[in-house]
Amino acid sequence: MDPRSLSHRWLPGAVAWFDRVNAAHPWSHNDHFHGWIVRSLPERRRRALDVGCGRGDLLARLAPHFAAVDGSDRDAEMRAVSTTRVAPWPHVSITGDQLADLAGPYDLVTMVAVLHHLDAREALTEVRRLLAPGGRFLVVGLARPQTRVDWAWDVWCLVTNPVIGLIKHPRRATTTADGPGFPVVDPQQTYGELRGVFADVLPGSRLRRRLGFRYTAAWTQPGHGLA
Repeated sequence: MDPRSLSHRWLPGAVAWFDRVNAAHPWSHNDHFHGWIVRSLPERRRRALDVGCGRGDLLARLAPHFAAVDGSDRDAEMRAVSTTRVAPWPHVSITGDQLADLAGPYDLVTMVAVLHHLDAREALTEVRRLLAPGGRFLVVGLARPQTRVDWAWDVWCLVTNPVIGLIKHPRRATTTADGPGFPVVDPQQTYGELRGVFADVLPGSRLRRRLGFRYTAAWTQPGHGLA
């Protein structure tokens, strides 16, 4: 049982307060990291790919920085929403193709809350195939807590979540988010297991625990990227 479930069982009053604050000052745990992605872009910026592009918000952030941007998503409704979102940028395209069907090379591949929907080892292998020399892979992901360190970090995320919401959105929310909901799948691999897979498939990857129940990972394809 994770810390959030335990809290609901043993501290219902505290959890009710957290829930009220989170509802009044909501923030997107995924969109929060778009800034990190933009700050981590590779030097060469010809083509970018966002896997599981959802509503297209990250595509819109990447569009000014690349000559061509592709978004892929399995969900037809998400593809329709993202197509509308990126309409101002004719060099952005949306597809329903899977990783194995895509052709590189890409100078950037991103995944935001997507990797836990896939077989991690197979997905990372495909990313390695798609990336150009010097190309960068940036991940914002979720992991299943297992160790004491995992639990402690999850608790810290639980405590800081409403604080971040208050800072990002001091005024109480008066409307609810519209549009289709994102597909939800609980992560099955632990942070430690993911570190092992990244180390095997993408040696030199940098993984970090993050607030918002997230981790980030970055890897650069060996080779010169400006040829």
